Formats: sequence, C-alpha cells, structure tokens
Amino acid sequence: MKRKLSAMLLAVCLTLSLAACSTYYQVKDPASDIVYYTGDIKKLKGGAVKFKDEKTKTEVTLQTSEVKEISKDTFSEAVGK
Repeated sequence: MKRKLSAMLLAVCLTLSLAACSTYYQVKDPASDIVYYTGDIKKLKGGAVKFKDEKTKTEVTLQTSEVKEISKDTFSEAVGK
C-alpha cells in the first residue's frame, strides 16, 4: 500500500514540475511586424529559427527574429487557449 502511494505521489510531483517548467515565446518578424506564439523554438544555422505558430498551427522559419519569453497567461490570452 505504501509503495503504491509513494508511486502515485511521485507521478503527481513529476507532472506538476513538468507543467511548471513550460516555456512560452513571442516571436516577432521585424521585417513584417507579424507576431507569432510558440512553446518550442529550434535554432538553425546562421541564426534562423524554426517553430510552430500556435495561433495558425503552421511551421514558420525566420531568418531574423525578435524572441521574447512570456508568461503562460500571456501566451494563453494570445492564442485563445
């Protein structure tokens, strides 16, 4: 019984810690002033970035960008989640 309780407690703690560690980004294309929102950015060679825009659900690659870390609340408000 104690073993099951310990395993359940560990699972809950891990889930909460992973949820708390999520990072959200606002990515701006300075050439067009379009703003994107994502939770994951891949840095490519030459300084480009690639990510999935959570508003449009499309893959975006930008040669130049302005990346800013934002709160979960700001992210949710922007993408309507």
